[in-house]
Amino acid sequence: MTVDGVEISARGLAVRGPRGAVFEGVDAQVPAGGLLSVHGPAGSGRTSLLLALAGRMRLAAGTIRVGPHEIPAARRRAAALVAVARAEPAVGLEGRLRVGELVAERCWLARGVTRADIEETAERLGLTLRDRVLAEDLAPLDGLRLALALTAAERPAAIVVDDVDRGCTAEQRTAAWRSVLAVRDLGCTVLAGSLDRPGTACDDCDDEVELPRLSRDRLPTAAGHDVVNGEAQ
Repeated sequence: MTVDGVEISARGLAVRGPRGAVFEGVDAQVPAGGLLSVHGPAGSGRTSLLLALAGRMRLAAGTIRVGPHEIPAARRRAAALVAVARAEPAVGLEGRLRVGELVAERCWLARGVTRADIEETAERLGLTLRDRVLAEDLAPLDGLRLALALTAAERPAAIVVDDVDRGCTAEQRTAAWRSVLAVRDLGCTVLAGSLDRPGTACDDCDDEVELPRLSRDRLPTAAGHDVVNGEAQ
């Protein structure tokens, strides 16, 4: 399975909430089929930035270009090229569903996606699908891999995945970033967020954004940027 990635660039991005800046003055550039690493502590605006780059967060300033489409002018067309695998609490696996149910749901919702597609992608990421296991009972690394496999099987031009290193040991962090790189190696542009800098994996990053602790707003309850059905309002 191969995918045609898309170039994504951003200049002077800012998102603000009722209590001030969530993030501001952010520039980024990632080529088609490349990898962008966004890292920063909780409350730094990392998830909001990833959703903004996906066309799902209203900007206070700046522009984003996703392939030929510019945000905010052509936000919906840009957003159609970018799938969000995980950006909690806005987008994530439903914990009370079993793996088999999540796979069946994705095959039903995503046109043309089959179980065989998801199994093939999961295998590339080092994941064996265990249908009877609840999503909330998956180990952190397996939860990441499942979210990536379900989304990559749709063959989007770009994928957003946040919290790559959440709950992982040092060894598991390395494996998690290898899974992210495996998605990129399909040809997909990947926008990945993590608490810490991904270490040696950053050798393979095309761009890196480090966010300071700035944001005082939290998704999805902060007025002005609630996320509904994966899109900021």
